[in-house]
Amino acid sequence: MITTDEAAELSGTTRVTINAWIKNGRCIGVMHLRRGFKMPKWQFEPYVFTVIQSLSEALGTTDGWQILSFLETPHVALDGLAPRIALAQGVSGQRIVELATAQGH
Repeated sequence: MITTDEAAELSGTTRVTINAWIKNGRCIGVMHLRRGFKMPKWQFEPYVFTVIQSLSEALGTTDGWQILSFLETPHVALDGLAPRIALAQGVSGQRIVELATAQGH
């Protein structure tokens, strides 16, 4: 997990932009006990980053814990793989968003 400052550096933007992305569901951010957000670093991999906004919309939430839970929980429709792992192995983002849509409704 990385801070919003580290995420800003990694993505070539500002902490303010990262916070806006979290608020709008474009990035996954979970509240840290002390202050601010912690973010999974892997979300900035292109195969994940390009689907997060759509996942947020499909799940009907911008809550980082809910999006993170969806991406990390094994799914029977993915032969027991977690959606994040399935994405890394080449499953299309569209397929993952379809699963999120089914789960979100």
